[in-house]
Amino acid sequence: MKRQLGGALDASRVGEQVLLQGWVASQRNHGGVMFINLRDRGGVVQIVVHPEEHPEVAEALMAARLEWVIEVRGEVARRAPEAVNPQMATGEIEVVATFGAILSPAEPVPVAVDGIVDANEDTRLRYRYLELRRANLQQNLRLRHRVALEIRRFCDEQGFAEIETPILTRSTPEGARDYLVPSRVHPEAFYALPQSPQLFKQLLMVAGFERYVQIARCFRDEDLRADRQPEFTQVDLEMSFIDEEDVYALIEGLFARIFPLAGIEIEVPFRRMPWAEAMARYGSDKPDLRFGLEIQDITNKVAKSGFRAFQQTAAEGGTVRGFTVPGAAGASRREVDGWAELARRHGAAGALTFRRREGELQFQVKNVLSDAELESLAEALSLGEGDLALIVAGSPKVAANALGALRSELAETYGLIPEGTHAFLWVTDFPLLEWDENDERFYSMNHPFTAPKEEHADRLSTAPGSVQARAYDIVMDGFELGGGSIRIHDRALQQEAFRALGISDEEARERFGFLLDALTYGAPPHGGIALGLDRIVMLMSGAPSLRDVIAFPKTTSASCLMTDAPSRVDASQLRELGIENLKREI
Repeated sequence: MKRQLGGALDASRVGEQVLLQGWVASQRNHGGVMFINLRDRGGVVQIVVHPEEHPEVAEALMAARLEWVIEVRGEVARRAPEAVNPQMATGEIEVVATFGAILSPAEPVPVAVDGIVDANEDTRLRYRYLELRRANLQQNLRLRHRVALEIRRFCDEQGFAEIETPILTRSTPEGARDYLVPSRVHPEAFYALPQSPQLFKQLLMVAGFERYVQIARCFRDEDLRADRQPEFTQVDLEMSFIDEEDVYALIEGLFARIFPLAGIEIEVPFRRMPWAEAMARYGSDKPDLRFGLEIQDITNKVAKSGFRAFQQTAAEGGTVRGFTVPGAAGASRREVDGWAELARRHGAAGALTFRRREGELQFQVKNVLSDAELESLAEALSLGEGDLALIVAGSPKVAANALGALRSELAETYGLIPEGTHAFLWVTDFPLLEWDENDERFYSMNHPFTAPKEEHADRLSTAPGSVQARAYDIVMDGFELGGGSIRIHDRALQQEAFRALGISDEEARERFGFLLDALTYGAPPHGGIALGLDRIVMLMSGAPSLRDVIAFPKTTSASCLMTDAPSRVDASQLRELGIENLKREI
């Protein structure tokens, strides 16, 4: 008899004989009748054992405990009306056992598998193979499978070729730190694990493939958080002879295919917003548009006010901005202090409150603004009765970062995000470069191979900070799902871009000579995008963390508690790689 999935049985199978194999999810005895909930990849089904009819079955299964693996044969039967369980997909039926056997016993499990989180995170990650038996994690990973499958189908229909690029490659430091791999064959030399297949996919365009896709593993040695892992998966796409509009249309078509897999219907085309506008209005380059709390610039209103801090900020070229939270005028001192601390963590000196309560305007710093200034400020911030505004003064970058963080925090606190709604957005017109005050040099906002806008290209050598990029990000609900750009396909322009980053021609030749050479052999105009598959599935599934959509994730310290990685290796391995000698020389 062929094995069936118990969790997939329904009333149409009543009367059939079935063979089931799976895990014991629960077991109980009621009035001489034994009930076992058996779990397999299809779900859960109830097994009924009647000891008086089949004592051998009862004897065989009596010892079974939680998470033991058992085998059952029996007949699918309809439950009595009063016994129907609407909470189970198989709640209308049960399987009356005529044979039972234990295939594999189990020790008492340190992690519950019924969905109740009863162990700390370290324990759950140490026994991840047990936690993965949970229904929600199984559903997440099966959704991930379906998403990846649909991506491949869609890209195949659009003429893409899936091509693998190297995992062991050259270190070209730019942005996050590389993970390095020592070479035994080449002493004191190292490979790097790819942060992305960026250069290889551009070379594939030079090679004439025109449309490339890869569900690629990438590695970055950076500080972790809920939506970041040291190894991650991205959907990597590159196309020749296209412009930004082609990328937008492609990704909107792809999303229209994959998001309905999670019951999320989307409308295209997506809204578009320049980077500068996103930062000014929402304090973020990945704004969540599901709620309001739009930031207002009130610098002109307070530049000549009686409050010295506002005066000084405006005089030094800074900005004063704020947003209003409806109905929040009753916020406590503790809440206000928490918001000020959040602003400080994002670089600001703090955050000031401004309320309208019982017809009275109340600014946090008393007696520094006149009645006329208070009224003007309230009008600029649309501050109504019972409302509260948060105000931050500082450089445009600091004010944006602080208010963006506060905006998200208060939307959560006051329940301003509508359930079941989603907002997609293209953020465009990024700066090509950003200035680092500490290093006193420019860095790429995206990466060094991003093309400047054609009308800005001549500024690279004279005013690099004013150059806008042909770059774009796709955003959903305040999360960046992916980013990309039109690439530089001209060698002279690429060298000019390197110089703007402080990379000399000699250094560029050493680090990127193979790319510069390729650009001299008929490189087509090209561009693309990389989408974070982990993050997409996280949002589609409603999971709170990337760990819930990755089978074997790392901790925030980039370690695997299950395998105890990273770990020390034998001294003989280090000697073989020449690392001990290298360490002494360093």
